[in-house]
Amino acid sequence: MKRTASVLALAALPLFAAPLAAQAAAPFHKGDAKVGEKLHKEQCAACHVGRFGGDGSKIYTRADRRVKSASALAQQITTCNSMLGNHLFPEDEQNLGAYLNKTYYKFK
Repeated sequence: MKRTASVLALAALPLFAAPLAAQAAAPFHKGDAKVGEKLHKEQCAACHVGRFGGDGSKIYTRADRRVKSASALAQQITTCNSMLGNHLFPEDEQNLGAYLNKTYYKFK
């Protein structure tokens, strides 16, 4: 019985893989970049200015930046949100991602 359940669970994995792969490729397609820009100014800019100076955009444009894919950007936004206790909703994170991707990253 246990073996049958395991086999069925493994057989179902491909059914879930396609939507996850599509989401990883474009996790911000539902985000609103204009709303994200406002959130960025309110929630992110001051910290980035404090760490990198200027207008804070060096965090996105530096040669040794951590974010090199859309999924990495989504993870970084979630990490900052959690670490700083910003209490942003998932749609806020999508909006931020849409703004950052449109403005700096240009991931497809």
